[in-house]
Amino acid sequence: MAGTIFRAVGLSRVYQTGGGAVHALDGIDLEIEAGALTVLLGPSGSGKSTLLNILGGLDRPSAGQVWFRQTDLTGLRDRDLTRYRRDHIGFVFQFYNLVASLTARENVQLVTDVAPDPMAPADALGLVGLGHRLDHFPAELSGGEQQRVAIARALAKRPDVLLCDEPTGALDSATGGQVLQVLDDVNRDLGTATVIITHNAAIREMAHRVIRFHDGRIAGVEANATRKRPDEIAW
Repeated sequence: MAGTIFRAVGLSRVYQTGGGAVHALDGIDLEIEAGALTVLLGPSGSGKSTLLNILGGLDRPSAGQVWFRQTDLTGLRDRDLTRYRRDHIGFVFQFYNLVASLTARENVQLVTDVAPDPMAPADALGLVGLGHRLDHFPAELSGGEQQRVAIARALAKRPDVLLCDEPTGALDSATGGQVLQVLDDVNRDLGTATVIITHNAAIREMAHRVIRFHDGRIAGVEANATRKRPDEIAW
């Protein structure tokens, strides 16, 4: 590991609804290590996605501070947050968000056209085992292959961090295992800090560190002395 890549102090996020205030995050403190694979584990509504959106510069906290390395994200203007997302963060979501009319290569190129130091789209797709599917459209790909295109798109800009929100939530266990293998390989081989949100407790076994959430608070932190590879986990 190479130090801390994210640090949050007193982080809160309150949403106002018709029924009153909802405390999605309630004053959490945490650190996420550079180069680590970190799992944020907890049930739906526990605050995991809210935290991920704040770390990724998609949302702002109601109170507290969060740093990316030495940069205070809570103090950035919208324009600077956009540049931060472009230059440093790769997003992988539960649903693949591919453009149906574009091939796998062209979907990845959407990112490489704006990134400052991108990989070639074919190279990024090769990293996720899809070098032979460059010119296929999403409808011609399985769900697992579509998610791997989404991962390639995130990787193609050489991000410092991959933020993954339930990346296997729409997949069966076998296909989900293949996607997790890609994320594990990326972390081990490229050293990309990877944060995975999940409610699947089995995924904790492949992490360096597990942060458990409950009702907007951190319920516990666990470190794995020996990580398992996805093909070693009983799904």
